[in-house]
Amino acid sequence: MGSGYYAACAGLRAQTQALELIASNVANISTTGFRGQQPIFRSLLASAGHQIGDPLNHAINDFGVLEGSRTDLSTGNLERTGNSLDLAIEGKGFFVVKTREATFYTRNGNFRVSAQGQLTTAAGDLVLGEPESPKKPGLPIILPSGEISISPDGTISSGGAVAGKLQIIEFAPGTVPVPEGNSYYSVPAIAVGPATDSNIRQSMLESSNVNSVKAVVDMIAVQRHAEMLERAMTVFASNLDHIAANDLPKL
Repeated sequence: MGSGYYAACAGLRAQTQALELIASNVANISTTGFRGQQPIFRSLLASAGHQIGDPLNHAINDFGVLEGSRTDLSTGNLERTGNSLDLAIEGKGFFVVKTREATFYTRNGNFRVSAQGQLTTAAGDLVLGEPESPKKPGLPIILPSGEISISPDGTISSGGAVAGKLQIIEFAPGTVPVPEGNSYYSVPAIAVGPATDSNIRQSMLESSNVNSVKAVVDMIAVQRHAEMLERAMTVFASNLDHIAANDLPKL
């Protein structure tokens, strides 16, 4: 009885955490370059130090917990905007941006020009250009006045003169990006390398890769599962109270 209560409690906690992830996905359906988060569950067997051979005991003591989340790296749709500073990446690449705290990576190419003429994100963070050598960090990009043209390889030019080149990177296979907010992601430096199969599309933006219909359906399913576990906990608690009030005094 007690094991069932704790199993339901663990399940409810896992579903609540999963609901938070899905709610974040739904909230970012319209966020440019956003990558959805998928919950990962694992089974935790509460064996109390001994083997549980009975199938019923095994089922009761099998606790479902949330192990973490996985970033869905599938691409979103490219949408034309007509703004020359809106950039999308076709392929697996990421832009490199520098905040006051650290260097991050993003697929959100909704860029601006600062008062100092530097290329920045909508949040005001610097967009970095290609480094002079692999061992050196990229530098901020200074945009000249006039019409800006950006080629598929990220080369920036104005009036026929080259003004710089965007730094586009790709993650090593198996890398798990960590969401940092504002459609930014972080990974270990060792997992970052130059993009080999990515192209820039000027005057376009990439939409979120979250499927709105699936996200809403998932949210409803998780909510119903959480409600079922909550009712199960209520039943277990009522039975425990009944045993404590009526059966234990008879012992």
